[in-house]
Amino acid sequence: MFEKARRALQYTTTGVILLIALITAFVLWDYYTSAPWTRNGQVRVQTVNIAPRVSGPIIGLHVHDNQFVRSGEVLYDIDPFDFQIALATATAVAEQRQADLALKMAQQNRRDRLTDAAASREEKQVYEATAAVARAQYAQALAQLSQAKINLERTHIHSTVSGPVNNLIMRVGDFATAGQPNITVIDQHSYWVDGYFEETKIGSVNIGDPVRIDLMGFHEPLEGHVVSITRGIATSNASSGVQGLPSVDPVYTWVRLAQRIPVRVEIDRIPDTVTIAAGMTATVTIVGSKGHRAHDTLQDVFERLHDTLFGIGAGTHR
Repeated sequence: MFEKARRALQYTTTGVILLIALITAFVLWDYYTSAPWTRNGQVRVQTVNIAPRVSGPIIGLHVHDNQFVRSGEVLYDIDPFDFQIALATATAVAEQRQADLALKMAQQNRRDRLTDAAASREEKQVYEATAAVARAQYAQALAQLSQAKINLERTHIHSTVSGPVNNLIMRVGDFATAGQPNITVIDQHSYWVDGYFEETKIGSVNIGDPVRIDLMGFHEPLEGHVVSITRGIATSNASSGVQGLPSVDPVYTWVRLAQRIPVRVEIDRIPDTVTIAAGMTATVTIVGSKGHRAHDTLQDVFERLHDTLFGIGAGTHR
């Protein structure tokens, strides 16, 4: 009797251990093959490459590398001397054109008041045209004056966004060329995360799903949600080879690597203890309403294990 009880206990213990091992193996298999998560994530951000609108030597630099600046804050100054001269010249030309217009208008008005006997119709038309030309020249001078004023203002280069200055290598004495970016500012409010999910897991990812983001080096996670799924990635089979023929990579019959599809995640909350930077590596996990990883409940595990072993039922596998 004792020997039978001992054998029954051994068999029961062995069965329980095998069952636990089977469940553990299935959970691990599900975690690594089916659950919607990826370690292949990266923090990204929008940057503004600021370029001057006018050219000239830099005479004043008001920021340093990694300094946080506000939108509208002056970053650096270009030598304004040439633009001050241009403004003074444009002002003088505008005043000259204004005086000339006043003279031409007075001459036209005097001719208009004369009778046809004192001034012919043709002479009146000539003075009228002369006044019209003077009016156009004055308008042109005003436009040039406006351009000179704005060019002088553009010698002060302002930030268009709020955020840190990034990779600043310019210095006083450098020559700034119009239209060529020479300073970069990160938009502080534009951080997001790209999670590169295997194509076998995209079916479990939906727009609006809550997301947990774990950065390397930080224990407290970030919170976010899925905003979009990329609808296309590049394929090497589409490239042309010799003689314009398609270059098709061979596919192994038994081993086929799943493609990675980018999923864009908007960050909803960044903990105060986390210092975020573009390029950081992130683990992106689709979570449920309670903040746990999707496919994480025992009911899901047992139902999928039941489906796998017996081949019946649909379970709750999404």
